[in-house]
Amino acid sequence: MRTILKYLALGLCLSYLVSCKQKQSVTKSTDSEKKEHVSRSVKKQYADKLGVSESDIKNEKLYQFIHDWYGVTYKYGGKDKSGIDCSGLTSVLYSNVYKKTISCSTKALVGEVKKIKQNELKEGDLVFFETNGRSISHVGVYLQNNKFVHASTKKGVMISDMNEPYFKKAYVTSGRVK
Repeated sequence: MRTILKYLALGLCLSYLVSCKQKQSVTKSTDSEKKEHVSRSVKKQYADKLGVSESDIKNEKLYQFIHDWYGVTYKYGGKDKSGIDCSGLTSVLYSNVYKKTISCSTKALVGEVKKIKQNELKEGDLVFFETNGRSISHVGVYLQNNKFVHASTKKGVMISDMNEPYFKKAYVTSGRVK
């Protein structure tokens, strides 16, 4: 009986060691595999948010930027992750994603873009809103499927739908950065 128990214990130890060794080799992955996994995860997440297929998420740099900034709180005049406003977000996004320098002022941005119709919007175009009841006071970056990213005073950096009643009513114009 003791001999059987010894062999059984030895067998269990060996199977444990083999399974641990196999587990280690399976979980080891290269940096490129990790990056690809993160990329797929971000693509899936934003495809779901935008109501499109993953294959429609082509500008990975844009969506990774949004992912990194999503939820950052609103701060008037802010330009970093401790707090950011709508024009600051637009400016930082353009600098990081498109390597273009644009104004950090919504009013200035209106003058810097080539005006386009709402039905001509493409990813990266700017959308302008009148949220203060007097003049253009809010800007966002158009993504696709009527969705845009912006810094909301209540929820920080987020994605909204231009067809939401609030934004539909507040929409003024759109523009393409020259």
